[in-house]
Amino acid sequence: MEKIDSVSRTSSDLFQQYAVVNRVGLLAPFSWVKEGARDLLRCQFSSMFYGVAFALMGWTVAFFYGAAYWLTLTALGAFMLAGPLLAIGLYALSRQRERGEEPHLLPTLSCWRGNVANFSIFALIIGVVTLVWARASLVIFAVLYDSGLPSANDFVKELIAFNNVEFVITYLAVGALFASFIFAISVVAVPLMFDQGKDAISAMLLSLSVVARNPAAMLIWAGLLTLLVGIGFATGFLALVYTAPIAGHATWHAYRALLNAPTT
Repeated sequence: MEKIDSVSRTSSDLFQQYAVVNRVGLLAPFSWVKEGARDLLRCQFSSMFYGVAFALMGWTVAFFYGAAYWLTLTALGAFMLAGPLLAIGLYALSRQRERGEEPHLLPTLSCWRGNVANFSIFALIIGVVTLVWARASLVIFAVLYDSGLPSANDFVKELIAFNNVEFVITYLAVGALFASFIFAISVVAVPLMFDQGKDAISAMLLSLSVVARNPAAMLIWAGLLTLLVGIGFATGFLALVYTAPIAGHATWHAYRALLNAPTT
């Protein structure tokens, strides 16, 4: 009985270590981006390796889904929101710097192996949500366009000019709903799983707690991440070579600021 109580207390203590969510100021996200840019400058080649990988993935998505532009937007949105999972190597580089070590690319290429099962669960959840999002996009087009799918130019005009108000509002509202959900469950989830070996479900619940405790700061944080990735998209993915590593490193610093997790 004493052994069971001891195990229970130990589990409770560990949970408390991981579950302390900090409240941050409205300007904190800007400091995270500043630290992310600093990590990029310090890590240089290693960080830019991941930036090039992000750019290549963007070009690949555009190549395979370019004709189906309504799916391209969904795929690119999911690509942006799945960034925390794709940026594990960048977290590893930031952690190397945090420990006072010289940044080395090679160890970061396999750093995901330490918690691969939970990373897989997280990826599966993101994948399912993305598929539902893509299906929802098709349904919106099917319902609000009696003459079939519009051309790419017509689609852009609809969004900019609000010619089809019902379509624009519905499309943006549904997209915002899916994007907000994915963002809310991933704010600190992947860095926590990488750094502390936390399970996927608990990590996602803690991310939700972070958003609930810091709604205004998280809104600014989401806007900054969108801006960084948006700059990359606006330049034909070329700027992702720089903006993606900054966002990845900044996410690590956000994780450190938002959660009281033991330093490993």
